[in-house]
Amino acid sequence: MKRGFYTIIAAQFFSSLADNALLIAAIALLTEQHAPPWMTPVLKLFFVLSYVALAAFVGAFADAFPKGRVMFGTNLVKVVGCVAMLAGVPPLISYGIVGLGAAAYSPAKYGILTELLPPDRLVAANGWMEGTTVLSIVLGTVCGGILISPHIVQHMIHHPMPFTGHAPRAAILIITVIYLVAAVFNLRIPDTGVRYPPQQHGPIRLAQDFANCFTVLWTDRIGQISLAVTTLLWGAAQTLQFIVLQWAQHSLGLSLSQASILQAFVAIGVAVGAVVAAAKIPLRRALNTLPVGLAIGGSILMMAFFSHDLVPATWVVRIGPYHAPAYIAIACVFLACIGALSGFFVVPMNAVLQHRGHVLLSAGHSIAVQNFNENLSILVTLCLYTVLVWFHVSITTIIVIFSSFVIVVMLLIMRQHRANRLRDAAPHW
Repeated sequence: MKRGFYTIIAAQFFSSLADNALLIAAIALLTEQHAPPWMTPVLKLFFVLSYVALAAFVGAFADAFPKGRVMFGTNLVKVVGCVAMLAGVPPLISYGIVGLGAAAYSPAKYGILTELLPPDRLVAANGWMEGTTVLSIVLGTVCGGILISPHIVQHMIHHPMPFTGHAPRAAILIITVIYLVAAVFNLRIPDTGVRYPPQQHGPIRLAQDFANCFTVLWTDRIGQISLAVTTLLWGAAQTLQFIVLQWAQHSLGLSLSQASILQAFVAIGVAVGAVVAAAKIPLRRALNTLPVGLAIGGSILMMAFFSHDLVPATWVVRIGPYHAPAYIAIACVFLACIGALSGFFVVPMNAVLQHRGHVLLSAGHSIAVQNFNENLSILVTLCLYTVLVWFHVSITTIIVIFSSFVIVVMLLIMRQHRANRLRDAAPHW
């Protein structure tokens, strides 16, 4: 890998770690404020809303300046969101400010890979990016869960910190420091020297330019398949994050702190799957992994039929001096398997989409189109999930509906891919 690649990875790691820890802390803050359950997924809706609303503008912004500087500036916006939450601004609004920074950060962090590396290194680079991102999800989720745990609360009562009257605020203060660490790495990212033609100015022209980029990717035979898959996967992944929290609390009897740590096993699996895909799947064979999407939907469906009642409470699993109920160990392994399938699937799809976007458009514009579609999917799926929670639909029914949706959409995508292959010869890479 070229000089600067690992600095990009480090910057992304710390920024993503803070994003995921902040979500758990913000959920705890809502719980402390006795907010209704449906507000938990709405918290994520406020975060991803910026991705959709600003999609026409963030791509041009990322391409107008050196991407390391863009990542630095947008990371500071996340810091502003944390400070707002500490200052007492409602969590939904504060987390929305963090989402504003994340929306502008994303085109730069992925777009710089196509500037820095040749096409034959993109799958490996995405493996690194997804692997370290998922590692940050694991550590961020665990960090958030630990910081809101009763033991940490007791420690903070005896050792008060600035701006902290309770554990969620203390967690947010620590997370702000992590964002600042990411900002330091952002400053160390080298300028790739890539410059794009002058960007469009004015909201109308930018919207028209974005609409053209949107059309180009969706009408490309390879681009449309990879874009459809990543759109589905990101919507599914973000909704699954809340489903796992609810499932762990209701079906396994865990607390929010414990459930957030259990959730990390999905991320561990994604990291393993991403590494395997980076090593085994070349760019030309990426679309051969489409059947894995069906396996993901089937695995999620199996969650609906598992609970602590299926395994005797006396069964335990011992690892050295530690032991845990067998049903929790089984759940951890099962969630890790779902994550491994997802990681193995998403890395090749991301690489294909980045390459097609770089060839057809530009780095920032193609990632902006990808973010728009993926986060629109997140908005739709989270809205549906929120409605189901609002009407007190059981978590078992929610999982069945959710997994069936994933399976049906994957079948439609595979059908379209077969039709494309029959209609025309595959385009040159």
